[in-house]
Amino acid sequence: MVNVKTPAAVCHALGLHMHQPPGNLRLLIEENDWEAQQIIRCYERVPRYARQLAPFACIHVGFSGILLEQLRSPEIIDRYRKFVDIPAMLDSYAQAENIELIGMGYYHPIFPLIPLEDWDDHLTSGRQIIADVFGREPAGFWPPEMAFTMDMVPALAARGYEYVVVDGVHVRSADEKVTLDPYQPYVARQGGAEITVVPRDRDISNAQESGLDAGWFINEVTSRVAPQSRTGPPPLVTTWSDGENGGWFRQTSEEAGFFGHFFAPYIERVRSGDSPVHPVLISAFLKENSPQREAHVRTGAWNVAETSGYDFSQWAGSETQRRALETIFETSRRFWSLRDRDLAPAARSQLEEARAVILESETSCFLFWGDTWVPKLYERTVRAEALLNAVESAAR
Repeated sequence: MVNVKTPAAVCHALGLHMHQPPGNLRLLIEENDWEAQQIIRCYERVPRYARQLAPFACIHVGFSGILLEQLRSPEIIDRYRKFVDIPAMLDSYAQAENIELIGMGYYHPIFPLIPLEDWDDHLTSGRQIIADVFGREPAGFWPPEMAFTMDMVPALAARGYEYVVVDGVHVRSADEKVTLDPYQPYVARQGGAEITVVPRDRDISNAQESGLDAGWFINEVTSRVAPQSRTGPPPLVTTWSDGENGGWFRQTSEEAGFFGHFFAPYIERVRSGDSPVHPVLISAFLKENSPQREAHVRTGAWNVAETSGYDFSQWAGSETQRRALETIFETSRRFWSLRDRDLAPAARSQLEEARAVILESETSCFLFWGDTWVPKLYERTVRAEALLNAVESAAR
């Protein structure tokens, strides 16, 4: 691993985001065996390449709680066994010291778009399942869809998170007037709490997701950070993308995909001393280079499809999406109005079941795909409403 104190080094934090909506691994193996194999092998490659290319390779991986829930399912383990030994794969993540595991909301919600009262359950359970599966709690947090608002600072700090990765285009000085250096971490403060924010380079991350080679990457990074003109801590270039979407990551001919075409040659150049860019783990970097300046992060997300990420139009741009969100708020409000009632055990059990269904309805995918997937959201809220009706009847 690179010595992050070396001023000539350009430090690189590479992250991959892993998520599948509820039930999707079962659906894939039932309806599209080839796509199921492509996706499950995306998860398996990460620890394999990390092991092969240690100690020079460093990778950050975020898993949604609902994806890990599926990967722990005995049914999924059995049905995917012909492709990958899932328990052995998860154990290889746990054993890899050069993989930093990142926390996420359990059901991958768009935090700024869901009720504030629901945040804690997503954060607590999302953090807990990482600890349960891998035996270590995450220091960093990756907001689903990179959807962030400063109100998340107290919530993340209260759950024990030390840093959060945000899209660099939203990072401004504390007075919001100046765009800050996107290659340094900063402190964000809100409501008496603080957390380190790590800006992601949007442009290079887009290339990471769609296809790049080692030479282009090294040249692009060094030209952007201009390290020879810098003083103080080394620049930290953070690139983050989905790790299982698109043909680039799903390419089964590995020499033509992300790991064979880009990652292995890149790390070989690092190993040979032929790269001024060196992979690091963010936690290690921050221990040696604690942020000194304060930043404000504007509310927004990352850019997907044709959207800029400066608003949430991908998830709340249509009337259908907005009505679905209103339904989530109303259903959640009903739960909270009943939570502290004196209920019989059966009604209490129904209330807790409704709670789980409400949280599942907040999965971002149901909104991301617009009118096509919004019915999946309503399947959950309708079920939750029936349970809440039963609880209300029992409480009268």
